Amino acid sequence: MRRTLITILSLFVVSVVYCQDQTRSFTLQEAIDYALEHNRTAKNAARDIEAAEQQKWETTATGLPQINANIEYQNWIKQQVSLLPAEFFGGNPGEFAEVAFGTKQTMNATVTLDQKIFDGSYLVGLQSAKVFLEISKNAKEKTDLEVRKTVINAYGNVLLAEESIKILERNIDVLEKNLDETTKIYENGLEEEESVEQLQITLSGLSSSLNNASRLKVLAYQMLNISLGTDLNTNTILTDNLETLTTQNIVLSLLDADEAVENTIDYKIASNDKVSKELLLKLEKSKALPTLNAFVNGAYSGNANSFDFSKKDQQWFGSSLFGVSMHIPLFSSGERSAATQRAKINLEKAQDDLTETEQNLKFQITSAKSDYQFSIEEYDNKRKNLNLSERIEQKNQTKFFEGIASSFELRQAQTQLYSAQQEFLQAMLDVINKKATLETVLNQTSIN
Repeated sequence: MRRTLITILSLFVVSVVYCQDQTRSFTLQEAIDYALEHNRTAKNAARDIEAAEQQKWETTATGLPQINANIEYQNWIKQQVSLLPAEFFGGNPGEFAEVAFGTKQTMNATVTLDQKIFDGSYLVGLQSAKVFLEISKNAKEKTDLEVRKTVINAYGNVLLAEESIKILERNIDVLEKNLDETTKIYENGLEEEESVEQLQITLSGLSSSLNNASRLKVLAYQMLNISLGTDLNTNTILTDNLETLTTQNIVLSLLDADEAVENTIDYKIASNDKVSKELLLKLEKSKALPTLNAFVNGAYSGNANSFDFSKKDQQWFGSSLFGVSMHIPLFSSGERSAATQRAKINLEKAQDDLTETEQNLKFQITSAKSDYQFSIEEYDNKRKNLNLSERIEQKNQTKFFEGIASSFELRQAQTQLYSAQQEFLQAMLDVINKKATLETVLNQTSIN
């Protein structure tokens, strides 16, 4: 019994610790910082930089001394026979003697050092490796911006779902009380049945909306967990409030932010693409230049009729060699010329792409500023509309129970209030999201 109790307590402790490990709480900034470190796309972008750094060294190393060793062992199962005039050995003229040259077994060991002296393509390759590393860093920067924007959107969607559920539950509580009072009045013969039915229709719609909002809440949390790079079902707790976050994200100075597109990541990427095309053109041109290489090698050879190479008295004969080779391209039937022209065309395309990117970025910045400004204006407008809708609904509720207003008028006021509530929540989310979009275009990452 005692052993069973200990086992149960141990399992309980483990489960509590596990649940604690699976629970994480975040402010918006903490969520962004966490995602930049753990989001799978962001981690792969960081790995791409590491791979680019290794590729840069790989390219550099091809122009540094290369040392290779070679060991070769040969065993003639049946030695090759050569025919020599027999008279060399005292034989008859016109006859041939069968002679096998060398020993049955041979072992050679060679070490060779190769060194590039001049190769135009190697010099271009070094420049290209640096540009490729820069492109990888640009990709990482863009990925981080997109991850940040995704986390902000996902975080806001969770807060929206939470607030929607709270409002719907509050509306349902009020409506249930109204329905209960109206039902009692109807049962006493002081109210029409239609009034009860109107409230029932409204309550049914709210209950359906609450069920849908609850399902959307689960999906919103799962989407946020994916953006953060955590397990799909991690118990994530958000510590920021939607309305407070909205107020923090109203930064009018952002509307006057510098619109220099040269600072944006998309422009940097397009610019680096143009540089890479310039290097490809240089590479094609360099293929018409001579290449010069040098080598030094040293070798030892051993010969025997049986495998005696490990014995101390085995004779080894050394040799060494130094050489220089030059490759001069003379005629390629127009291949190099065609490749060079193709590289020129691609460079012209990259130049036009850079210009197109510049124009699009200017438009995107202007559009993002306009959208952000509109979201702030809509937020103020929807907040005023919500206050008006609350007063109108309250007045109609009072009139209804005093017998001045009809159930239809009350339902209209209630529907208008519910719509204003959702529009206000969406307006708050739009301020947060539109600011994130503008900051992404501008290549800015400050929360406030």
